Amino acid sequence: MKKILSVLAVLLCLTLIFSSCASTGEETTSSEETTVSEEKLVINIGLLKGPTGMGAAVLLDNDEKGTSKADYNLTLAGAPDVLQTALINEELDMAALPTNVAAVLNNKTEGKVQILAVNTLGVIYLMSNNEEITAVSDLKGKTILSAGKGTTTEYVLNYILTENGLTVGTDVNIEYASEHAEVITKAIADSYEVILLPEPFVTQMKGQDKGFKVAIDLTKEWKALGGDELTMGCIAVRKAFAEENPEAVKAFIEDYTSSVNAVNADTEAAGAIIEKFDIAKAAVASKAIPNCNIVIMTGEELQTNVNSYLTVLHASNPQSVGGVVPAEGFYCTVQ
Repeated sequence: MKKILSVLAVLLCLTLIFSSCASTGEETTSSEETTVSEEKLVINIGLLKGPTGMGAAVLLDNDEKGTSKADYNLTLAGAPDVLQTALINEELDMAALPTNVAAVLNNKTEGKVQILAVNTLGVIYLMSNNEEITAVSDLKGKTILSAGKGTTTEYVLNYILTENGLTVGTDVNIEYASEHAEVITKAIADSYEVILLPEPFVTQMKGQDKGFKVAIDLTKEWKALGGDELTMGCIAVRKAFAEENPEAVKAFIEDYTSSVNAVNADTEAAGAIIEKFDIAKAAVASKAIPNCNIVIMTGEELQTNVNSYLTVLHASNPQSVGGVVPAEGFYCTVQ
């Protein structure tokens, strides 16, 4: 009997040991699953130096600190063409681009590139050292120095001039520099009277030549002609990425919204962060932010304003939007 009890005791001990091991294994698996579920989704994003990148500064700072809702791999560029190529080649998931460029890509890729949000409204201004230039009609007989030939800047300027009865090449001449920094250099060196610049280059120009002041706000002129918001900059997204990663898209919208609010609320702090990520110099950025019209626009508001904007550009030059104004599928609804 004692032998039987001994055997039973041994069997009971073994049972408890195996049960303990099994329980430990289950807990380990559960712990591993928890760790995996807490891993952040990764977004490969491209940003442009200047206003279209400035709104994301706090997002990038939070990402560096580990407090953002998603993880971001950043590609920073000085011109849209670098980001366009990377987006089409699926090296990027999202990119900050001129809104009309996003439309061109949508047409070019047969809908594979969509618009997720507008991040920048009108930021272009005509500056002059002639105090008599205060209205579009005052530009007759003048030469305007600008950058951005073949971009939104050219199309918006031409539209406003034409609608005000001025013919480009006859009533007004436009000369193009390769980039905005060159506009500043040439304006000072070659004594141009009228130049076109976006922020933060407007602020930079004021710092280098006190004689130049904002003469005409093209956003106000656009609205005076019956236009909706001048939705110049946006966040474009690959359609496949948005459909396959809806949680990542949602996380980005939350991160970006917080970033835009923070940038607009504390321009001095934002300027320091903007310089840290080489988007613009702190002193210039802090002063320029109030005139950069940094926003986050999504949903129905996005579609209404962007469609109106692209329709005007198309009427001026169909190729500015890729031939046709994109259909409803252009607007990403995964949010």
